[in-house]
Parts: sequence; structure tokens; C-alpha cells
Amino acid sequence: MAVERDQAVCLRVWDWSETSQTMVLFARGLGLVRALAKGAKRPNANFSGGIEPMTRGEILISTRPLQKSANALATLAGWDLLEAFPFARRSLDAFYVGSCLLDLVQHGLEDLDPHPEVFDALVEALRSLDGSDAARQALVRFAWTLLESTGHAPELLADVTTGEPLGSAASYAFLPHRGGFTRDASDRAHTGDRSDALVWRVRANTRDLLRALAEDRAIAPDAASASRAAKLLLMYFREVHRCDPHAIRVVLESRVLAAT
Repeated sequence: MAVERDQAVCLRVWDWSETSQTMVLFARGLGLVRALAKGAKRPNANFSGGIEPMTRGEILISTRPLQKSANALATLAGWDLLEAFPFARRSLDAFYVGSCLLDLVQHGLEDLDPHPEVFDALVEALRSLDGSDAARQALVRFAWTLLESTGHAPELLADVTTGEPLGSAASYAFLPHRGGFTRDASDRAHTGDRSDALVWRVRANTRDLLRALAEDRAIAPDAASASRAAKLLLMYFREVHRCDPHAIRVVLESRVLAAT
């Protein structure tokens, strides 16, 4: 069995038998991979530190079973715990945001499609959950990185209904089905779109914050601005991927993003 060495963040784990586990891992070099760890719960197994969600470890893994069937599981032959991200376990808000980050990865990427820049951003975000303000900023930055890396980042410079440059305004209309902004309009007919389309009103400083992220500028938004930007990106993510992951819904409904 050809075994590869990589580092991975555990997204999900389930007991498969008394001694074995199945899991979803996000590996830096392999991408999302679903694996079976036989004997992982035995005392002398080659899985030091235990495998839990929201932990990073060095893995030994074989993806050969996947070559025979797309429904098969990779074989996890070893796990060495490297990092447990303690901030995510010190407060409920941080735990909610950490769980949301994992859901974004699991629902935003395809299996075995590596995105090392997303992996690095995930690790950085999980390390940054020290307090509600830091958690909100980490969530906004990571959600933008994921959307940008997968080709789903909203258009920030052009009006998505006309193609012309998006002029300055106090607020805009965001069209999730078109992936960007147009001039603000209380009447949906002004967008030139179908009457049943979603239209979200967005403040100018929310778009400015997203532009700063797109240009890789340092951000230090106030709580309300970070909350509004995070809500916009999470709601847009759900529209893009046609999903409603539990942890994302919890964050949207929790006090974490209540500062608006």
C-alpha cells in the first residue's frame, strides 16, 4: 500500500466500530478526503493524541482504494497530533465560529481538490479565535479566501447588471444570483432582473471592507462592520452552494454576529 505523508485538519469524525473511526480530513496537499482509520482507538495504535474535529495533525494516508471506487474510503495509517487550537474551546462564540469554518470547507470544496492557500488560511483562522472581535475578523477573512480561491468571490468593481464601473454610493443592492453589486434600489424592477430574485441591501462600508480583503490590505473593522460583512459572505455562500450547513446557520442566528 503506497502511503503519502501530509498534514490535515480533521473536520468530522465518527466511530465505525469499537476500535476504528471514519472521518473527513482537509489535507494541505490532497484536499478533502474521507478516510477510515482501522484500530485508531486501540491503546497502542499509530494515532497519537487522538483524532478530533478542529485539530491539525500529520497524517500517513493511502488513497489507493479511491482508484477502485469513488465511494470508497482512503486508508488512514497514522496520525500525529500537531495542534489543538485551544482558543476555539475556551468560549462558545469561538467554538461556533470554528465549527462554521469547518462547515465552509466541507461544503465549499470538492473531494481531492487541493487548495493549499485555503488550508493555510484555515489554520491561521483557527489560531485567531481569541475573543469575539478576533473571531469575527477571522471568519470574514477566511470566508473571502475560500470564495476567492474557488472562483466564487463577489464582483466588487463593476455593476453586475450593466457591466459599468460601480460608482460611489451610501449603499448598494447585492444580487446573490449574479454574484455582485448594483445601484441600490427599493424597487426590484430597477435591477433589471426577474421579480422573484433575491436582492440584499448592503452598506458602502461593507463593500469597502470586502475590497480591502480582495486587495490583501490589513483590516481592523469595528464589530458592526465585521458582522455585516460576515453575514453577507455566509448568506452568499449558502446561495452559491445551495446548502444550509448547521454550523453556518448557528453563527448567523447567534450573538456572534449580533453587533450590526
